[in-house]
Amino acid sequence: MRPLLIITGLSGSGKSLAARVFEDLGYFCVDNLPVTLIPVFADLVTRSHDSVRDVALVIDIREGAYLHDFPRIVMGLKERGVPTRILWFESATDALIRRFSETRRPHPLSADLPLETAIAREREAMTEIRDLADRVIDTTRFNAHELRAFLKSEFSQLDTVAGLNASVVSFGYKYGIPMEADIVMDVRFIQNPFFVESLKAKTGRDSQVVRFLENLEEYREFVRRLDEFVAFLLPGYNREGKSYLTIAIGCTGGKHRSVAAAEALARRLAERGCPARVTHRDIEKE
Repeated sequence: MRPLLIITGLSGSGKSLAARVFEDLGYFCVDNLPVTLIPVFADLVTRSHDSVRDVALVIDIREGAYLHDFPRIVMGLKERGVPTRILWFESATDALIRRFSETRRPHPLSADLPLETAIAREREAMTEIRDLADRVIDTTRFNAHELRAFLKSEFSQLDTVAGLNASVVSFGYKYGIPMEADIVMDVRFIQNPFFVESLKAKTGRDSQVVRFLENLEEYREFVRRLDEFVAFLLPGYNREGKSYLTIAIGCTGGKHRSVAAAEALARRLAERGCPARVTHRDIEKE
C-alpha cells in the first residue's frame, strides 16, 4: 500500500488550500473524516488493489473529543504495516488572526472565546499531533499564491512509495529563514557576484555566475564539504525513518550564491541516488 498522507495543523494555516493542491496532483482527498474511521478507510484503500493509489486525509480540531484518539490510531496503523505520512501546517498567531479577519470566517473554537484565546487553545490541544508530524510547514510568510506554488514544487514529484524525500531551498536572509528547513547553511562568506556589474542582474542559474563562483576556492570547498556532510547524514535519516529533509542555503538576497550552491548540491544528491527537488524561494525578488 502507498503511504496514507494526513494533512493536519492549525485552523487558518493553509490545510484546505493544501488539500486542493493535492487533489490537483491526483490525490483522492477526504476532509474531516472521523478519526475512528481512519482504520476502516485504510482497509478500503488497501482492498482497492491500486484503483485508488494516492490518498490524503484532512484531520483537524473539528474532530473535537475524538482528536485524542488520533495518536493511538496512527500508531495502530503503523503496527499493522500501513504506512502513514503526516504533514503539519502552522502559522504565527498574528498571521492567523489576520487571515481570519480578512476572510471573516469564524475559528472552530471561537464561539465563546476571543480569537487569540481560541488559537492558543487549539495549539495546546494539538501539541501531541504536531509531535507525530513527519514534516512541519510554517505558512506565516506565504500568501495563498506562494503557498500553492511552494506545495506544487515540493510535492509534484513526491515519491510516495518509500524513502527520503529531499528538498533544497535557496533563500535570501533579508527575507527571513525558511521555517520548514531542517538544515540551514549560510553562504554569505563567499564573494558576492552582485557587486560585479556584469553579473548583478543575473542569477545563480546563469552560466556566467556559476563560472564566477566556481573560480573561487571557498565556493568549491563549500560545495564539496556540504556534499560530504549531507552524504554522512542521509543514511542516518533513512534508518530513523525520516520522510522529508529540507536543506536551506541562504545568501543576502537569494539570487546568486545560494541559488548556484543549491543547484550544485541537488546535482550531487542525484548522483548519490537521492534526487532532490530544488526551490529558489527569493530568486524573483528585488
